[in-house]
Amino acid sequence: MASNLQDEIQQTKPFPRKTAEAMLSILRTATVLEHAQNEVLRPHGITHTQYNVLRILQGAGKDGLCGRDIAARLISKVPDVSRLLDRMDEMKLVSRERDVADRRHVTARISAKGRRLLLQATPDLETVERVCCKELRPSAVASLVKTLAVIRDST
Repeated sequence: MASNLQDEIQQTKPFPRKTAEAMLSILRTATVLEHAQNEVLRPHGITHTQYNVLRILQGAGKDGLCGRDIAARLISKVPDVSRLLDRMDEMKLVSRERDVADRRHVTARISAKGRRLLLQATPDLETVERVCCKELRPSAVASLVKTLAVIRDST
């Protein structure tokens, strides 16, 4: 059964508009989903943002990507992708190579350890997805995807 957002956040006054309730519901849902992802990724030693970087770099293949391109593709924006990549490099999940012609350009690539971690962690995230979406019919999922795209496109 769906929860009532007003009760969930212990708000005593009604929402001023249905759109205000919808916006807060989207934000609350995103937070709940992010927390669930981080919880299943914790035993793997990474966050959902680090997982996202690994997926991006896996998709980039052997050419890799620079930090700016990774930042543009991230689901959750982070203020300092360089530091994020530093930590992931220290964890041996990615490797980085400085361009000899332009020392400012650094290419990141997923490492073998990063690929193994993706293989181990992905089924856990897929379980979260199945659990969270088990009550949704395919038509409701398609409608939700379309509705959220309309909201993103308007910002």
